[in-house]
Amino acid sequence: MKMDLKKIKSAIDQISENRGIETENVIGAIESALGSAYKKEYRKKSESVKAKFEPESGKMNFWLEKKVVSPDDVWVPGEEDNPDDDRFRFNSDRHILLEDAKKEKEGVEPGGVVRFPLEDHEDFGRIAAQTAKQVIIQAVREAERTSIRKEYSDKEGEIVSGVVQRYERGHVYVDLDRAMGIMFKNESIPGEHYQNGQRMRFYVLAVQEEERGRPGIILSRSHPDFVKKLFELEVPEIAEDIVKIKKVAREPGSRTKIAVYSEEEGVDPVGSVVGQRGSRIMAVINELGDEKIDVVEWSEDMDEYIANALSPAKVKLVEVKPRREAMALVADDQLSLAIGKGGQNVRLAAKLTGWKIDVRPQSNPDEEMEGGVSKVEETKEDNEEGSEEETMEGDEEATEEEKEKEEEEKEKKSEEKE
Repeated sequence: MKMDLKKIKSAIDQISENRGIETENVIGAIESALGSAYKKEYRKKSESVKAKFEPESGKMNFWLEKKVVSPDDVWVPGEEDNPDDDRFRFNSDRHILLEDAKKEKEGVEPGGVVRFPLEDHEDFGRIAAQTAKQVIIQAVREAERTSIRKEYSDKEGEIVSGVVQRYERGHVYVDLDRAMGIMFKNESIPGEHYQNGQRMRFYVLAVQEEERGRPGIILSRSHPDFVKKLFELEVPEIAEDIVKIKKVAREPGSRTKIAVYSEEEGVDPVGSVVGQRGSRIMAVINELGDEKIDVVEWSEDMDEYIANALSPAKVKLVEVKPRREAMALVADDQLSLAIGKGGQNVRLAAKLTGWKIDVRPQSNPDEEMEGGVSKVEETKEDNEEGSEEETMEGDEEATEEEKEKEEEEKEKKSEEKE
């Protein structure tokens, strides 16, 4: 089988363009493959054969490499083998003694390399050509994987667009055009459905080595930074660093709170993020599957910041306590809104601020709940228990008096009989 080396040039250009691999990497893969093929067809397996490809002319040069060694560093067959000897075995196929090396190349030193040109062969034979083809394919694939890892490593922490390929055991496999990504079950939005062929946006969580056929690009839609990056795409003021996102607290699929601020005078950070008639925030909400989003203004004043964080509830007063704890007073009709369903609103506010927040009604700020029973009710129960104890003690005293009377009557009857 004839291999036309001149056609390899056009193949290199095609591979580089279609797969986004550096031309030098493709050429390196081809040189390695053809060097292996040449050795298999014409040389010994133990020899080190190298190849050099010249893309412009299509010419391929081959040579044999031998490492220069000092006689003191090697032992030759026939000598007694000593386990404690630091010398290594001399192999004439891969090594050349320093004295002989100097005859081939001036100024050579131990550890250097001497090259011996080999005869050019274009006809590698059917088996050798097939070997070269397989090695080229493998090397190109590895070069492509390296290129993809490098490309997506630069995209870590960014948003990419991909098409859902399949849903398997709770994990979503995503076609990213040049690569395949995976979104694990715990990185998906609870309650969100994924259909084959559906194009979606994803947050690149990490890029790592592929393992057991599993893609190495880890994606997420539940990460808090996914919301942050979506707003960067939708809000020019955030992209231009006029408005900054200070913190994001999120319960994926349900609700998110985002704190924003701006150092520019005359800029309304909340208004910029929400957009005219809510256009900007709605674009993000639609991407997240109608997940509720509260945009609040960050403040250095912790009282103000905590009050903002409890939005949409209106807070009357915030009392800051030691150990990053705070008590927020709200009107009675705002209490359920401030706490939220299942305590979600106050829980997200705590995550957003980093403070433990105790929400209480303004009408009764001193009432503390312990185990679901207030102190007033607890006192009432204690009083009832005390009354019962007093009654029981009284009953016991009455019983003792009755016994004494019975004893006296028995004694009287006995005396009368006598």
